[in-house]
Amino acid sequence: MVERFFFTKPGDSNLQEADSITLLSGPPSCGKTSLLFQFAINSASRYIDDGDDEGIKKYFAAFHLNDTFPATVIVDDFGDFFDERSCQKRYGNPRGRDLALVRTLALCHNAIIHANKRGPCKLLLSDTNHGDSPRSLFIYKRWIPTIFTVKGDGSGTFRLKYNNYPGNGSSDSTRIAKYSIAFQYLFLEGITEEGDER
Repeated sequence: MVERFFFTKPGDSNLQEADSITLLSGPPSCGKTSLLFQFAINSASRYIDDGDDEGIKKYFAAFHLNDTFPATVIVDDFGDFFDERSCQKRYGNPRGRDLALVRTLALCHNAIIHANKRGPCKLLLSDTNHGDSPRSLFIYKRWIPTIFTVKGDGSGTFRLKYNNYPGNGSSDSTRIAKYSIAFQYLFLEGITEEGDER
Protein backbone atom coordinates (compact mmCIF):
# COMPACT_ATOMS: atom_id res chain seq x y z
CA MET A 1 0.00 0.00 0.00
CA VAL A 2 2.85 2.43 0.67
CA GLU A 3 3.97 2.07 -2.95
CA ARG A 4 1.25 4.40 -4.20
CA PHE A 5 3.03 7.40 -2.65
CA PHE A 6 6.10 6.84 -4.83
CA PHE A 7 6.78 6.68 -8.56
CA THR A 8 4.89 3.79 -10.16
CA LYS A 9 4.45 2.44 -13.64
CA PRO A 10 1.16 3.30 -15.40
CA GLY A 11 -1.56 0.78 -14.59
CA ASP A 12 0.12 -0.42 -11.38
CA SER A 13 -2.47 -2.56 -9.59
CA ASN A 14 -1.39 -1.35 -6.12
CA LEU A 15 -3.14 1.97 -6.74
CA GLN A 16 -6.51 0.23 -7.02
CA GLU A 17 -6.25 -1.43 -3.58
CA ALA A 18 -6.74 1.76 -1.58
CA ASP A 19 -9.66 2.41 0.73
CA SER A 20 -11.89 5.25 -0.38
CA ILE A 21 -10.66 7.63 2.37
CA THR A 22 -7.03 7.84 3.49
CA LEU A 23 -5.09 10.06 5.91
CA LEU A 24 -1.37 10.80 5.65
CA SER A 25 0.04 12.22 8.89
CA GLY A 26 3.54 13.30 9.82
CA PRO A 27 5.69 15.99 11.40
CA PRO A 28 6.49 19.29 9.67
CA SER A 29 8.98 19.11 6.78
CA CYS A 30 8.80 15.34 6.32
CA GLY A 31 7.68 15.49 2.69
CA LYS A 32 3.92 15.01 3.14
CA THR A 33 3.10 17.43 0.33
CA SER A 34 5.65 15.75 -1.96
CA LEU A 35 4.08 12.38 -1.16
CA LEU A 36 0.63 13.82 -1.97
CA PHE A 37 1.83 15.21 -5.29
CA GLN A 38 3.40 11.88 -6.25
CA PHE A 39 0.14 10.16 -5.34
CA ALA A 40 -1.66 12.70 -7.56
CA ILE A 41 0.70 11.99 -10.45
CA ASN A 42 -0.07 8.28 -10.05
CA SER A 43 -3.83 8.98 -10.36
CA ALA A 44 -6.15 11.54 -11.93
CA SER A 45 -6.64 13.89 -8.98
CA ARG A 46 -8.28 17.13 -7.88
CA TYR A 47 -6.30 19.20 -5.34
CA ILE A 48 -8.34 21.37 -2.92
CA ASP A 49 -7.03 24.53 -1.29
CA ASP A 50 -10.15 26.45 -0.29
CA GLY A 51 -8.84 28.44 2.67
CA ASP A 52 -10.96 27.15 5.56
CA ASP A 53 -13.36 24.41 6.64
CA GLU A 54 -16.32 26.28 5.09
CA GLY A 55 -14.68 26.07 1.65
CA ILE A 56 -14.17 22.32 2.02
CA LYS A 57 -17.76 21.86 3.20
CA LYS A 58 -19.09 23.83 0.21
CA TYR A 59 -17.03 21.74 -2.20
CA PHE A 60 -18.26 18.42 -0.79
CA ALA A 61 -21.85 19.62 -0.26
CA ALA A 62 -22.07 20.21 -4.02
CA PHE A 63 -20.00 17.15 -4.92
CA HIS A 64 -23.07 15.10 -5.89
CA LEU A 65 -23.90 17.66 -8.61
CA ASN A 66 -20.81 16.70 -10.65
CA ASP A 67 -21.40 14.72 -13.84
CA THR A 68 -18.04 13.01 -13.43
CA PHE A 69 -15.85 12.58 -10.37
CA PRO A 70 -12.07 12.74 -10.08
CA ALA A 71 -10.23 9.50 -9.33
CA THR A 72 -8.83 11.14 -6.18
CA VAL A 73 -9.54 14.33 -4.25
CA ILE A 74 -6.52 15.56 -2.26
CA VAL A 75 -6.68 17.98 0.67
CA ASP A 76 -3.28 18.97 2.07
CA ASP A 77 -2.95 20.08 5.72
CA PHE A 78 -6.59 19.22 6.44
CA GLY A 79 -6.35 20.01 10.17
CA ASP A 80 -5.07 23.53 9.44
CA PHE A 81 -8.42 24.45 7.86
CA PHE A 82 -10.01 24.33 11.33
CA ASP A 83 -8.98 27.38 13.36
CA GLU A 84 -9.52 26.73 17.07
CA ARG A 85 -10.94 30.15 17.96
CA SER A 86 -13.25 30.60 14.99
CA CYS A 87 -14.65 27.07 15.41
CA GLN A 88 -15.26 27.66 19.14
CA LYS A 89 -17.02 30.92 18.33
CA ARG A 90 -19.10 29.44 15.49
CA TYR A 91 -20.32 26.45 17.53
CA GLY A 92 -20.40 28.18 20.93
CA ASN A 93 -18.50 25.26 22.39
CA PRO A 94 -14.94 24.85 23.74
CA ARG A 95 -14.64 21.74 21.52
CA GLY A 96 -15.84 23.61 18.44
CA ARG A 97 -12.84 22.52 16.40
CA ASP A 98 -13.66 18.85 17.03
CA LEU A 99 -17.31 19.48 16.08
CA ALA A 100 -16.30 21.21 12.85
CA LEU A 101 -13.85 18.41 12.05
CA VAL A 102 -16.49 15.70 12.60
CA ARG A 103 -19.12 17.50 10.54
CA THR A 104 -16.71 18.06 7.67
CA LEU A 105 -15.44 14.46 7.73
CA ALA A 106 -19.04 13.19 7.73
CA LEU A 107 -19.81 15.34 4.70
CA CYS A 108 -16.64 14.18 2.92
CA HIS A 109 -17.46 10.56 3.75
CA ASN A 110 -20.99 10.83 2.34
CA ALA A 111 -19.77 12.57 -0.82
CA ILE A 112 -17.14 9.91 -1.51
CA ILE A 113 -19.65 7.09 -0.87
CA HIS A 114 -22.02 8.75 -3.37
CA ALA A 115 -19.27 9.15 -5.96
CA ASN A 116 -18.22 5.50 -5.58
CA LYS A 117 -21.71 4.40 -6.64
CA ARG A 118 -20.84 5.67 -10.13
CA GLY A 119 -17.13 4.83 -10.25
CA PRO A 120 -13.97 4.77 -8.18
CA CYS A 121 -13.28 7.99 -6.29
CA LYS A 122 -10.91 8.37 -3.36
CA LEU A 123 -10.22 11.08 -0.79
CA LEU A 124 -6.67 11.61 0.46
CA LEU A 125 -6.14 13.98 3.40
CA SER A 126 -2.91 15.02 5.08
CA ASP A 127 -2.43 16.43 8.56
CA THR A 128 0.62 17.68 10.41
CA ASN A 129 1.37 16.29 13.83
CA HIS A 130 3.95 17.38 16.36
CA GLY A 131 4.09 14.11 18.26
CA ASP A 132 3.58 10.42 17.59
CA SER A 133 0.06 10.70 16.18
CA PRO A 134 -2.32 13.34 14.80
CA ARG A 135 -3.95 15.60 17.36
CA SER A 136 -7.43 14.39 16.40
CA LEU A 137 -6.60 10.72 15.91
CA PHE A 138 -9.67 9.61 17.87
CA ILE A 139 -11.86 11.44 15.33
CA TYR A 140 -9.88 10.37 12.27
CA LYS A 141 -10.07 6.70 13.27
CA ARG A 142 -13.87 6.92 13.23
CA TRP A 143 -14.13 8.30 9.67
CA ILE A 144 -10.94 7.19 7.91
CA PRO A 145 -10.20 3.48 7.43
CA THR A 146 -6.63 3.93 6.17
CA ILE A 147 -4.10 5.99 8.10
CA PHE A 148 -0.44 6.33 7.15
CA THR A 149 2.09 7.98 9.46
CA VAL A 150 5.51 9.42 8.70
CA LYS A 151 8.28 9.41 11.28
CA GLY A 152 11.78 10.76 10.92
CA ASP A 153 14.93 9.20 12.30
CA GLY A 154 16.76 12.51 12.82
CA SER A 155 19.24 11.96 10.00
CA GLY A 156 17.01 13.06 7.10
CA THR A 157 15.47 9.64 6.49
CA PHE A 158 11.75 9.05 7.01
CA ARG A 159 9.56 5.99 7.36
CA LEU A 160 6.05 5.86 5.88
CA LYS A 161 3.97 3.25 7.65
CA TYR A 162 0.42 1.98 7.30
CA ASN A 163 -1.21 1.72 10.73
CA ASN A 164 -3.48 -1.22 11.51
CA TYR A 165 -6.06 0.17 13.92
CA PRO A 166 -8.65 -2.23 15.36
CA GLY A 167 -11.82 -2.14 13.32
CA ASN A 168 -10.33 -0.95 10.03
CA GLY A 169 -10.67 -4.47 8.64
CA SER A 170 -7.13 -4.93 7.39
CA SER A 171 -5.20 -8.07 8.11
CA ASP A 172 -2.40 -7.43 5.61
CA SER A 173 1.17 -7.40 6.79
CA THR A 174 2.49 -3.89 7.34
CA ARG A 175 4.91 -2.54 4.78
CA ILE A 176 7.17 0.37 5.60
CA ALA A 177 8.68 2.67 2.98
CA LYS A 178 11.99 4.25 3.90
CA TYR A 179 12.69 7.46 1.98
CA SER A 180 14.61 10.70 2.04
CA ILE A 181 14.12 14.08 0.42
CA ALA A 182 16.84 15.66 -1.70
CA PHE A 183 16.30 18.96 -3.51
CA GLN A 184 12.52 18.57 -3.06
CA TYR A 185 12.55 15.11 -4.68
CA LEU A 186 11.50 11.93 -2.94
CA PHE A 187 14.11 9.21 -2.94
CA LEU A 188 12.72 5.78 -2.08
CA GLU A 189 15.43 3.84 -0.28
CA GLY A 190 13.41 0.67 0.08
CA ILE A 191 10.21 -1.03 1.17
CA THR A 192 10.27 -3.66 3.89
CA GLU A 193 7.86 -5.70 5.96
CA GLU A 194 7.42 -4.56 9.56
CA GLY A 195 10.18 -6.04 11.69
CA ASP A 196 12.56 -6.36 8.72
CA GLU A 197 13.46 -2.67 8.41
CA ARG A 198 16.75 -2.78 10.31
